[in-house]
Amino acid sequence: MSGRYAFAKGVKELRFLFCQTGEHSAATRSFLTRAYPIMKKNNPAIPIMLREAQGTLPKIYARYGLSDKQVEEVVTKLVKE
Repeated sequence: MSGRYAFAKGVKELRFLFCQTGEHSAATRSFLTRAYPIMKKNNPAIPIMLREAQGTLPKIYARYGLSDKQVEEVVTKLVKE
């Protein structure tokens, strides 16, 4: 699938954490207001979770469909670098 905000096949979930009122999360809220509909349209089967909590610094987590062995190999490779 080509298109704006089309995720790689390995992505199984995206999770955004941010503050619903804090100034430090303003850019995240602005981005999500603009991009969420496009992301969801281009990736209807992938859960995109928005977690708002007072005082939370903005972060994004992506979960990939890797087995335990694949995760171990990737982490080992990163540690060696």
